[in-house]
Amino acid sequence: MTRRTLLAPLLAVLLLTAACAGPPATTPSTVPQPAPASPAGSAAAEDALSGIDVVFLSTMVGHSERTLQIVRLARDRVRDGSLRTLAAAIEVTEADELSAMRGWLPTAGPGASAGGHHHAGHGDDAALDRLRAASDADVDRVLRDVLADHQRAAADLARAQVDVGGSERVRDLARRIEQSRTAEVELLTGPPAARR
Repeated sequence: MTRRTLLAPLLAVLLLTAACAGPPATTPSTVPQPAPASPAGSAAAEDALSGIDVVFLSTMVGHSERTLQIVRLARDRVRDGSLRTLAAAIEVTEADELSAMRGWLPTAGPGASAGGHHHAGHGDDAALDRLRAASDADVDRVLRDVLADHQRAAADLARAQVDVGGSERVRDLARRIEQSRTAEVELLTGPPAARR
């Protein structure tokens, strides 16, 4: 079983575990925060972020930060014009999504953090090293490989969130991420004739 094959079930378990854990228990040093006042049935009350939404958003923040590192590391070396265009589109899309996700996390209340997920140990450092070490003649192929694996993992995570997420706006974002990353993987891994 490949790392990618194992990643989707692991992420689903992580998301489910966070959802089942519920809110953190208060301790004497933790002052409970009153719930924000909102009219019953308001859109804000109906779309509050659950623990699973916070885990997803925090994870995706780290994932998108790494995506931006990947595309920025290679963008000046890429030779293939269509790959350069795709990398630029990925950079713009993920920078926008990253801004939105960082904006949503503080509304989740105390303890929600955009810095809760780190990519250390995910194999991405080795992928970045591989990209840095790629010769100019090989950088396009290496970028396609590295980015396809990375975006496939994002699509898997987003697919799991659509199934278990609590917030409709977060599930909507997850649907868009799953669709866009799946399309990107197809462009990155398609036959060479289709990439021209």
